[in-house]
Amino acid sequence: MTTRRSFTWGASALGLTLAAPGILRAQSYPSRPVRMLVGFAPGGPTDIVARQLAQYMTEPLGQSIVIENRGGANGNIAAQEIASAAPDGYNLFYNTSAIAISPALYPRLGYDVKSFVPVGLTATVPMVLEVHPQMPVNTVDEFVAYVKANADKLSYASTGNGSITHLGTALLLGRIGAKVTHVPYRGSAPALVDLAGGRVHFMSDTINSSLPFIKDGRLKPLAVTSKDRLAALPNIPTLTELGLQDVEVGAWQGIVAPAGTPAEIVTKVNAAMMTALRNKDFLARLEEQQTTPLGSTPAEYGAYITAELARWDKVVKENGITMN
Repeated sequence: MTTRRSFTWGASALGLTLAAPGILRAQSYPSRPVRMLVGFAPGGPTDIVARQLAQYMTEPLGQSIVIENRGGANGNIAAQEIASAAPDGYNLFYNTSAIAISPALYPRLGYDVKSFVPVGLTATVPMVLEVHPQMPVNTVDEFVAYVKANADKLSYASTGNGSITHLGTALLLGRIGAKVTHVPYRGSAPALVDLAGGRVHFMSDTINSSLPFIKDGRLKPLAVTSKDRLAALPNIPTLTELGLQDVEVGAWQGIVAPAGTPAEIVTKVNAAMMTALRNKDFLARLEEQQTTPLGSTPAEYGAYITAELARWDKVVKENGITMN
């Protein structure tokens, strides 16, 4: 496996010269429906966004995109399948931030990051630092002081070992110099229920899952982990504006294809993706789900993943996080 801190993307992502047969295939692409794998169960937040995006990419691409779910192992099962799939443009992977986290967590992945070429960054779901209402803190400064003084008595929830909610909180705790017991759950729902019930003390979770608990007073938000304040929580500050640097975290999503996919095909898929991300109806649906649209070129997405690989590798090592 390549080093986790640096790697070179496949040749098609770099725009190297293609042989004539590849150019001809790209000119006729797509001539049939395209499949896009999602590494999580149907009906979840990632699946919902992927299906909506696929719908709005259909017209500009000229063919439908069929979503197939391959849940399990934090998205790694779907990633492995696409890594070994034909690089013909008919196999895409709607990936999450797990693609940049898993290489640091799993000693033996069934794929290598060089197995993919980036297509584009699509969206991100911001996260919110939230506590049980009876926790005696109302600001991040009070939170930091309380956690430092009571670290051995506290616990924080996540949506599972190695998830972005786990590592995002670990990143924050590392910045404030505190060690707190981690309690992993199988998804947001059980974690939020236990947090609201006082069985754990705090959590960093995605805003779309947390907002109902915040609105009815079952949880108390202290800060958001996004670059800017959120329209849904306009009075809640960002961690960055409170002086905590390099803690901007979101559950980001994007599209990759198998390495060797012709650059012209990658360009066509990216163009369809960008057209969808400018569609007013799609943007309105993303807003309803508290999901922030992004968009990028393939090269920009490749650089983004590279930076995230290095970032989470460091967090995993600093916190001694391991997975089987």
